[in-house]
Amino acid sequence: MFAIIGVIVVLVCVIGGFALEGGPLGVLVQPVELLIIGGAAVGAFFIASPKSIIFGTMKKALKVFTASEASKQTFLDILGVIYTLMNMARRDGIVSIESHVSKPDGSAVFTRFPSVLKNHELLEFICDNFKVLLAGNIEPHQFEAVMDIDMAASHKHESNAPAAINKVADSLPGLGIVAAVLGIVLTMAKINEPPEVLGHSIGAALVGTFLGILLSYGFVGPMSQNLEYQVKETHSMLEVVKAGLVGFASGFPPMLAVEAARRAVCGPARPTFEELEGALKGGQK
Repeated sequence: MFAIIGVIVVLVCVIGGFALEGGPLGVLVQPVELLIIGGAAVGAFFIASPKSIIFGTMKKALKVFTASEASKQTFLDILGVIYTLMNMARRDGIVSIESHVSKPDGSAVFTRFPSVLKNHELLEFICDNFKVLLAGNIEPHQFEAVMDIDMAASHKHESNAPAAINKVADSLPGLGIVAAVLGIVLTMAKINEPPEVLGHSIGAALVGTFLGILLSYGFVGPMSQNLEYQVKETHSMLEVVKAGLVGFASGFPPMLAVEAARRAVCGPARPTFEELEGALKGGQK
């Protein structure tokens, strides 16, 4: 939602400011310049990226406009899932959670928390690491090391899309200059034309530089930053799960383990102890 608002604000302020200063809006409409810049940027992106990065980046780019920020309820759901599984494991034995973590889509535990079920990366991390506990005894520090490896690999993979988009943003000002130079070349062929014609042609050429810089700093660069924040947000969710599981593996009772996980939540999304306690009691009804 805010990304769409941002796009509108950028366009209104830039184009509106130009119009308020008496600039003719028609001169900004240069589809050929946009074709040169946009086409070259897409081509360079294809040259620089393997197929998996290309398709992954296109899919991720849509999340700039569709993804929602993790709320307090999101983290309450995460804490609720791991608490329920840890409580079952302590009460009925670790084997009792096997069916839930093996097939979470059909699990009565996970279906109570749809926000967790929809987040594939988070869901996989929770299930895989409970399976580690199922596999046998493991020292807490070893378990933490295993999760750190998993998180580092996940973070590296998820960072590919924002990095690829950022490379495109970095290239756009230069490609705008390419379009402008081509426009100047065409203008030189009109050197015998009246000043009015030359002025219009030079102005059209300079629009290429304008478009490259605007696309880079007004749209594509911010998109990359937005995706970077999303990657960090997912990583913070995994940190919460890790804190809870390490506490549980260290012998903490489920309530203390989930309290350790709660303290790993950053910023205003962190629920209070009372909110967590209320959510867990409500979930047990």
